[in-house]
Amino acid sequence: MRITVSASPALRARFFPNPEHLLALGDVRLVDDHAGLPAALPGTEVLVTSWGAPALGRELLDLAPELRLLAHTGATVKPFVTEESWARGVRVTQAGAGMARSVAEASLAFTLALLYRVQRFDHALRSGAAWEAASLTPPRHEILGCRIGVVGASRTGRAYMELVRALGAEVIVHDPYHEASVGLDELVSTSQVVALHAPVLPETRHMIGARELALMPDGAMLVNTARSWLVDQEALLAELKTGRVDAALDVFDEEPLPIGHPFRELPNVLLTPHQAAGTVECYRRLGDIVTGEIARFAAGRSLEHEVTAEMLTRMG
Repeated sequence: MRITVSASPALRARFFPNPEHLLALGDVRLVDDHAGLPAALPGTEVLVTSWGAPALGRELLDLAPELRLLAHTGATVKPFVTEESWARGVRVTQAGAGMARSVAEASLAFTLALLYRVQRFDHALRSGAAWEAASLTPPRHEILGCRIGVVGASRTGRAYMELVRALGAEVIVHDPYHEASVGLDELVSTSQVVALHAPVLPETRHMIGARELALMPDGAMLVNTARSWLVDQEALLAELKTGRVDAALDVFDEEPLPIGHPFRELPNVLLTPHQAAGTVECYRRLGDIVTGEIARFAAGRSLEHEVTAEMLTRMG
């Protein structure tokens, strides 16, 4: 079986630290740069993609008439799958389940940091504030008994809920597919922490806007390790500038975040550069999932992480 892997050498080393497991599955062709993918497609039966790979449109598919499986090393496959690929019967699988734990742990780390106002202390001390001035923050809180509102009972959302509940948090959820879902207004107006884990869908665009942010209690906190799509970033910036709420953000409308962006200067904001899932263990899980799916495909067994056209409409 011809397997083409389109990923940089650095990413391949993270996904497949033990490449013999992948190499044992067939004739593996490595593409170091996505620009070289067209030349590698002829004869390909399984295509392994990484972030930034091109969409499987008509031109690429014409080069790979034997292509039967697209296996993506990340979560969302929307950038790669097309109507043409569905029409040609290319099956799709992805490794997003491997990210749930690492993103959930990052969200937990953000939650604890915000509750203890770590970002405010750090900013004050680094900016040269006097010890006494740096010690002044809004009230700090423990996670035990803290009311946390989770927007989106996705894989990461459920993993996050498991972690914060284990530490004693009171969790409420807003998700149309969750049996115990509460209204979004109730969630944002009654939660100490609002954690976003919803998918990118037309109906989730800017679901947290100026109105929802204004409903958050004074001293509340927002954690976003999902997508900036979910939040009206300008409205968030305006609210954060008042100092009334705090936020921890891993995702932004513009990435990389510009050097002079106001988020960088605010003492009530904790920032990371879209790295919530970037642990050593996570990358290995992603590679293991892809390898496992290819092995199941080759053996004619059911895929554990297959994505269908119908499922794609509900996924981020």
